[in-house]
This record gives sequence, structure tokens and C-alpha cells, in this order.
Amino acid sequence: MSTGWIIAIIVIAVIVIWYVMTYNGLVAMRTHVQESWSQIDVQLTRRNDLIPNLLETVKGYSKYEKGVFEQVTKLRSELAGVPAGDHQEKMNVANQLTGALHSLIAVAENYPDLKASTEYSKLMEELTNTENKIAYSRQLYNSTAANMNAKIQQFPSNIIANLGHFTAIDYLKAPESAREVPKVSFDD
Repeated sequence: MSTGWIIAIIVIAVIVIWYVMTYNGLVAMRTHVQESWSQIDVQLTRRNDLIPNLLETVKGYSKYEKGVFEQVTKLRSELAGVPAGDHQEKMNVANQLTGALHSLIAVAENYPDLKASTEYSKLMEELTNTENKIAYSRQLYNSTAANMNAKIQQFPSNIIANLGHFTAIDYLKAPESAREVPKVSFDD
């Protein structure tokens, strides 16, 4: 076999190996993005499971806060009904639910006996831990999406991305209310 053929075979082998490694790297990144979303979904489900217990605990102390309970219950049901693939809508409803939960917590502040309840304290601690995990999972999702999007756009992996029909991943966006400057007042 001539040297020209050996060089051609080596070049073709290098190109094939590069293609396979790049394609597999993109698949691994896409899988990591999907796993990151799965972590968000797990935490949202966990929070939804905690809500009925929290509502029942608070209801026992506060009979006159019906609107807050109805809003939390409605949003919890809405969240469960969002299609699995609609990540941004799921996060929009989850953000609204977070706001409603803050209202519920504010209601609880008016009932010192409730705040002293060990059941309520336990539920609030679990809810706080879950909210922290949701925030972390959102960050992880956006980081993995950024890595995937960069790889899809960078040369030469963008060639493989186009051939393999890899598409950019949308980032999860913060709700508009999170961008508002909080109002602080020390007036009575």
C-alpha cells in the first residue's frame, strides 16, 4: 500500500473519530439539559405535595383567609396541568405559586399560635428547603443550556449540530415581578 493511501485512511479515520466524539458530546450535553429540567420538575412536584399539608395546618388557625387558600389551590392545580414540554409556562405558573405561598406565609404571621406550632415549623422548613432546591435547579438548567447553546454555535461542532438537528435550548427567565425594586419603608 502506498504512503498516499495510508495518509488518506488516517485522515478519514481522524475525521470519523472527531465526528463521533463531537456528536456523542452533543448528545451528552442534551441529556444533561434534560436531566437538569427533570430536577426542577422533581422539586416542583415535591413542593406541590407539601402544599396541601401546609394549607390544612394554616386553615386550622385562620378561618378568614379564604382567598389566599383558593389562589394557592388553583395555582397548584394549574401547575399540575401544564404540559410536560412547556418549560417556560411551567415556570411561569410555578412563579405565581411562589407568590401565592408568600401570601400564605404572610397570613400565618398574623397567628402567633400557628407560628409556634411544630407541624407548621416543620412544613415551613421543608418548603424553604424545596424552594432553595428549585432555585438551584433553575441555575443548573440555565448553565447546562448555556453550555449546550455555546457548543451548538461554535465551529466546528456547529457542523455536527446542524447535521444532527440539535437546536438551541431556551433559558428559564425570571418573572417580571422579580425585576421590580422592593419598596422599603420604616414608617408606621
